[in-house]
Amino acid sequence: MTVLNPLIYQPLNEKTAIKKALDLKLFPEDADLTCKEIGDGNLNLVFHIVDQKHNQSIIIKQALPYAKVVGESWPLTLHRAKIEADALKTFGQIAPDYVPKVYYTDDQLAITVMEDLSHLSIARKGFIQGETFPLISLHLGEYLAKTLFFTSDYGLGSGAKKEQVQKFINTELCKITEDLIFTDPYFDAETNEFEEGLRPAVEELWKDEELKFHVNVLKKIFLTDAEVLLHGDLHTGSMFADNQQTKIIDPEFAFYGPAGFDIGQVFANLLFQIIVNEKHRDVFIQHVETVWNVFQVQFSQLWEKENKEPLANTTSFLHYHLAKYFEDALGYTGCELIRRTIGLAHVADLDSIQDEQTRLAAKQKTLELGKNLIKKRKEIRDLSEFIRTVKEIV
Repeated sequence: MTVLNPLIYQPLNEKTAIKKALDLKLFPEDADLTCKEIGDGNLNLVFHIVDQKHNQSIIIKQALPYAKVVGESWPLTLHRAKIEADALKTFGQIAPDYVPKVYYTDDQLAITVMEDLSHLSIARKGFIQGETFPLISLHLGEYLAKTLFFTSDYGLGSGAKKEQVQKFINTELCKITEDLIFTDPYFDAETNEFEEGLRPAVEELWKDEELKFHVNVLKKIFLTDAEVLLHGDLHTGSMFADNQQTKIIDPEFAFYGPAGFDIGQVFANLLFQIIVNEKHRDVFIQHVETVWNVFQVQFSQLWEKENKEPLANTTSFLHYHLAKYFEDALGYTGCELIRRTIGLAHVADLDSIQDEQTRLAAKQKTLELGKNLIKKRKEIRDLSEFIRTVKEIV
């Protein structure tokens, strides 16, 4: 854990956030500033500062030295703020259309000042309220193709990539992922949280040795395959969108890992809507298909045109990578579905269903789909088989 220097690090409040913005000269001298703390996450403070006179605004995000959801008994490194800022800058250079602009960072205060995206909707909230954001899957496919290619050995060159791996060592937040996604849901851990009506299904899952074997394999890949720079927490709560734009935020879990992890997180968080949103089910199935199809086409184009490894630039080696990414993604999709249903951090897609019987039925399907994708990821060879598996269970 980062050792705090109380003479340097202090949590901001609405008043001191305004002072910081003025000190940084981010607004005109005659600005009329208001500030509201809008953070509803687990790890950070987020301040929305608006110049009422000139209609300008910014976001100041500050990491806390502990998890808000638990309190000071769960300490966290402040280094994650630098990881997040560096990841935003890296992804912003690669895919500027899909990442907020960063105006200023301060490693000691653990703050990042960035573009205000409040004119957009958080994608998860929008989906629950009936929005479908028609371009979001195209944008996500392009974002994934660019960020996963240009941070790899093939887009960077092996030397530059090794330097980036070192830069993005993110031990503490990776440990959170390792525990909450790959470990705790598979035994009676204190962090787990689920409705009593799910207990028979959960206890059956805990006894499933085949499932736990496959999860261990996926965890090993997560721990050892430093393929690309991952966002690391790419769910629909980390996306802002409207009918024209998509922006990806909150990469504080960024690190070098398997490409399929980010893809699987995107798949899973679209699958939640396929499970619960009967009215727009076909739309979200199309979203899943579009994400993969756009990713596959654009990654292949980058592979052929921008590859820095001459002997690697072959169709057969490209297909090898795409097949691995797809297989890994299916496994990580399943892990995300399970952990968001019975682990520590749930999703509103499921939990906001008011009718208990309907909610429990949706969660049962989520667990069943998650187990199938983990166990059968090697048998599901292509997108059509993936969608068929989803439809059979949903």
